Amino acid sequence: MQYRPLGRSQIKVSALCLGSMTWGEQNTQTDAFAQIDRARDAGVNFIDTAEMYPVPPRAETYTATEAIIGNYFRERGTRDKWILATKVAGPSRDMKHIRNGRTRFTRDHITSALDASLKRLNTDYIDLYQLHWPDRNTNYFGALGYRHDPDEHFTPIEDTLEVLDDLVKAGKIREIGLSNETPWGVCRFLHLAATHGWPRIASIQNPYNLLNRSYEVGLAEISMREQVGLLAYSPLAFGVLTGKYLNGLRPEKGRLTLFSRFSRYSNPEAQAACARYVQLAREHGMDPAQMALAFVTRQPFVTSNIIGATNMDQLNRNLSSVNMGLPDIVLEAIAAIHRSQPNPAP
Repeated sequence: MQYRPLGRSQIKVSALCLGSMTWGEQNTQTDAFAQIDRARDAGVNFIDTAEMYPVPPRAETYTATEAIIGNYFRERGTRDKWILATKVAGPSRDMKHIRNGRTRFTRDHITSALDASLKRLNTDYIDLYQLHWPDRNTNYFGALGYRHDPDEHFTPIEDTLEVLDDLVKAGKIREIGLSNETPWGVCRFLHLAATHGWPRIASIQNPYNLLNRSYEVGLAEISMREQVGLLAYSPLAFGVLTGKYLNGLRPEKGRLTLFSRFSRYSNPEAQAACARYVQLAREHGMDPAQMALAFVTRQPFVTSNIIGATNMDQLNRNLSSVNMGLPDIVLEAIAAIHRSQPNPAP
């Protein structure tokens, strides 16, 4: 396993991070425990979760994932072996079950969310506390094009950083990060932190995969020049890049089969590009999922690649991708596909 610095901090995280958003929905606690044990055996030291998990978010399952991880730490007593990341939910019209809709990034809301997460996770501190999506309206979660609303009211970033600074000083948080952010948002957080001496963001958790390389357009340079690396989520595009959904296939327990809301990577352009990537992998004797994961992990702006699985076979194949090299001929072919079909599922 490779280990990489988390931003400019003293923390080193594994190049693969264990994602958890299926635990409590598609996976039981027993499944989750087995996945954590297996990942640890493979050298993974990094778990990512969120207060709103599992996904899709529902009132009936809200907080289940953090509770499962907390139960694991309680039973195994291995909290100190892990770098633990979680997230505070941002504003949403659809998730009134989260603190009765009180999900702005203000002092009261963040403090309440963090204290509840600490209790569920059975820990005194979070290694990386992330803002799950911006407090303001902007183009995230696949939205293309920014539409400005001059009358919008959102929590000033200054207010958010000030409370996070207090929570870091209190020892409840070691590092802070962003998620689903834009270049403007990242630069603003960095500028205010430098100006006021507040905590500097250590990472950005955004989508990145062969079908969505939009991160490279504006954020990759920030990652490299500012040492704020990407924690890449959806590296397999909800499993689409495995090839299991090609030609209209819908495996019984597949995520896209179970949840129709995850259609972001299923448009005709994305399916066509996916078919080419899958064919490329097979022509070179590679597992398509492993090729897709290896491409993400090798990027210099990626700190850690967040892998998820619903069964042990998937997890084992995903873990094996960390040692997989991609020959030049494959990289050149990937580049050619991307040039002809760039970002079909942003």
